[in-house]
Amino acid sequence: MNIKTKLILGIGMLAGMIILLVTLSVVNLQILTATEPDSPAAMPGLERALLWISITGGICILTGLCLLYWLPRSISKPIKDLKQGILEIANHNYEERLEMNNNQEFREVAESFNRMAERLTEYRASTLADILSAKKFIEAIVNSIDDPIIGLNIDRQILFINDEALSVLNLKREYVIRQSAEELSLKNDLLRRLIRELVIPGDQKEPLKIYADDKESYFKASYIPIINTEAEQDEPCKLGDVILLKNITEFKELDSAKTTFISTISHELKTPIAAIMMSLQLLEDKRVGVLNDEQEQLSKSIKENSERLLNITGELLNMTQVEAGKLQMIPKITKPIELIEYAIKANQVQADKFNIQIEVEYPEEKIEKLFVDSEKIAWVLTNLLSNAIRYSKENGRVIIGAKQEVDIIELYVQDFGKGIDPRYHKSIFDRYFRVPGTKVQGSGLGLSISRDFVEAHGGTLTVESELGKGSRFVMRLKA
Repeated sequence: MNIKTKLILGIGMLAGMIILLVTLSVVNLQILTATEPDSPAAMPGLERALLWISITGGICILTGLCLLYWLPRSISKPIKDLKQGILEIANHNYEERLEMNNNQEFREVAESFNRMAERLTEYRASTLADILSAKKFIEAIVNSIDDPIIGLNIDRQILFINDEALSVLNLKREYVIRQSAEELSLKNDLLRRLIRELVIPGDQKEPLKIYADDKESYFKASYIPIINTEAEQDEPCKLGDVILLKNITEFKELDSAKTTFISTISHELKTPIAAIMMSLQLLEDKRVGVLNDEQEQLSKSIKENSERLLNITGELLNMTQVEAGKLQMIPKITKPIELIEYAIKANQVQADKFNIQIEVEYPEEKIEKLFVDSEKIAWVLTNLLSNAIRYSKENGRVIIGAKQEVDIIELYVQDFGKGIDPRYHKSIFDRYFRVPGTKVQGSGLGLSISRDFVEAHGGTLTVESELGKGSRFVMRLKA
């Protein structure tokens, strides 16, 4: 029965009851009017009329109340059922179905709703199957990677981890998936070191030394942020991080072998170089014999190249000490001016050769002393001043100086040469790196070793340079 029929039926019944009640009242009124008031039949007739009118009126009222309850409910119930069904679908309960066979208007709506729910059920089943299939495929890919890999969500819960990572971390899969990595790290030192890098970026510089493959192995940790850019948002959204451990044991062993080889060769070279220098001193001694001009030029050339070879050998030995972790520090209290005077004295001959004027900038007020390995810091300052002289034009000038800012002492060397391209400001501190187009000879180790020496004291070595305006190297140490 449709809503229209229900309304017609309800209104018809109410109208019929009203007509019946009115008709009954009119008929009884006519009967009473035709009866004489003093007649004995008047009173029973009146009572009978009131009875029938009361009964009919009661039936009308009862029928009206029934219609008042049934008619709105019969209209609102399917609407409520439809609303409830929509809410169930919105809550992903795709098993919800509507039964409205007794309601003609809502029957088609219910059928359409049920078809939609069936389609959603089928779609969810197929989508879930695809998701599970994709999940298994991704897990297979992750487990096929030879390097340990760990995936974390934004709350640092472990989403996936391959067998290699489980083996290295000594964990079991069922105890780590969907668990907080920070909580697990409380009982796992290696995991704690890996998570610390996410909390304090840049804290971990050295490779991780881990016992794996029945031997001590070295791993380099890489941290890859997972970024998702949604079409409706301009800013990218971070979903989590992936920690990848790269096994660099083979490269570490090769690097160690290289360091040992260079150290051995450097030590072996120092003996013949010392012999050459001694022979040159004997040749220059006039008691042995006087050299002609050509021989003096050859002797001078041999001496210069021997000194350069000795410097390179010393740089290689310093580098191998740093790489092997055998850098020995012998700190003592030192005045900054003493380091500056040492560097000037060591480079005075070179400066005179190119007619370079060395200017000293030192404040009149007292500067605090340094507690450093004076030999190594003096070596750094000497190397910086030597570079400044070599990269300056003849008849030019270089500045070496010191100043103090709160508890930091700056030692700096400045030249006015052609400067360094900003693209190479970081690369010049790498080993064996030389700025393209540089004609000045060198090993490419001096700045790298200088930075290592300064950082070993807890300081920094930086460069400020512009093309055509020269370069300024600044060493900052704690007073």
